[in-house]
Amino acid sequence: MLLGPEACLLCGATGTPACPACLDAVRAPALPPPHQVDACRALVDYHLARALVTRLKNGQRRSLVTPLAAALAAAVAPSPGAVVTWAPTTPERARARGFDQAELLARALARRWRRPVQPLLRRVPGTAQMGRGRPARHRAPAFEVLRSAPAAVVLVDDVVTTGATLAAAARALRAAGARTVEAAVLAQAERAPAARP
Repeated sequence: MLLGPEACLLCGATGTPACPACLDAVRAPALPPPHQVDACRALVDYHLARALVTRLKNGQRRSLVTPLAAALAAAVAPSPGAVVTWAPTTPERARARGFDQAELLARALARRWRRPVQPLLRRVPGTAQMGRGRPARHRAPAFEVLRSAPAAVVLVDDVVTTGATLAAAARALRAAGARTVEAAVLAQAERAPAARP
């Protein structure tokens, strides 16, 4: 439990756990979409904003969802009629954390875009992606669809590294009927670390 006003995890200013000025300073560069994904936009560079991502995922800082979703919603314009969904984490990780961070982001984005949100995917049990090299990452993720997919989907995830998770999720959505799959991601990690400005 936090005592007193929240402070930005990047600069220490009080008032919000992620201030707009810092989010602008750590924006992710444009990235090519992973296979099966029509467009992909990441909000922040993981190497510059690691504290935000790790505190959300592993530090129980759910208060980060509000400013991060607001910034990501402003940066991404979903296709008309798109339904928002997420690339779910494993049930074990969701139980350990008490939540699925991609689901929290997806639901917050859907509210801001005034779009419907639906759980469309289930992650097939397997080895976690974190800490794995590129070849292993591309073999690991697998998803099953829970229902027919709408024609246009915005797929939300927390971090894109090689794009393997997004590609696997998009492949499953397309097999279930999606014609357009766009990705909105909190952080991009696939590149060498850059010096912080």
